[in-house]
Amino acid sequence: MSILDSFLKKRQTSPTAEMHFTDHIEELRWHIVRSLIAVLVFAIVAFFNIEWIFDRILLGPAHADFISYRALCWMGHELKLEGLCLDDVKIKFQNTELAGQFTMSFSVSLMIGFITAFPYVFWEFWRFIKPALKEQELKHATGIVFWSSSLFLCGVLFAYFIIVPFTVNFFGNYQLSPSFENIITIGNYYDTINDLVLGMGLVFEIPIVVYFLSKIGILTPKLMRDQRRIAILIIFVLAAVITPPDWFSIWLVAIPLIMLYEGGILIAGRVVKSKNLRNTKYDNL
Repeated sequence: MSILDSFLKKRQTSPTAEMHFTDHIEELRWHIVRSLIAVLVFAIVAFFNIEWIFDRILLGPAHADFISYRALCWMGHELKLEGLCLDDVKIKFQNTELAGQFTMSFSVSLMIGFITAFPYVFWEFWRFIKPALKEQELKHATGIVFWSSSLFLCGVLFAYFIIVPFTVNFFGNYQLSPSFENIITIGNYYDTINDLVLGMGLVFEIPIVVYFLSKIGILTPKLMRDQRRIAILIIFVLAAVITPPDWFSIWLVAIPLIMLYEGGILIAGRVVKSKNLRNTKYDNL
């Protein structure tokens, strides 16, 4: 039996959702349809403003006057860390496909649409999950839509204002020889931005994922503590790859990710403690 089948059967037995199995599938389909409509609505709004979005937002980190460069340079002067004052970005862009810029407009619009519609998309997902949870589980999940949306937005902003500028600046200015000039295709540039922004938005969902995985017994605080060193090593390797080679920049990226991991351990601990208390209560009955 698949995980989806198992979940749907559990949802079907819930007293708040007395429907047939096929009815749950139909309901799931409509949750997905409504989510896609929300994404498309925001994507259409973005498409009609695509020139401004592309020049001011997507290409923002490729401009020397980008706010993050100015803020990091000011911080570098204040802390006497000149490594934070990044070099001017020296990137030229090109389009190598006839319809490249036109199709890129759709891709960027969909990315913006998904980011802005994420709270609604997650709310639709939560509405489908909610009937399968017990009253006690719902009590512990209060505010989950708000927290999930906030974490996702924090991840997106953290990637856009911190990770993306470091990445674009480092790789855009990196040269094996002065004979080589960095001329980047807009498709490659967009793919990099998209992967970092959406990827980090999803990474910041770690506390939410840990909560649910702990609920079904896949993750435990002991397992996460045992793997802490490996997790931190991976975080530092990731931070070293996408930032300039100085420790302050590496820590600037690594600290929030380590905090998320440590927060996940605390969440897993609370879930396990709650389970143990509930099991003890049932044993005493």
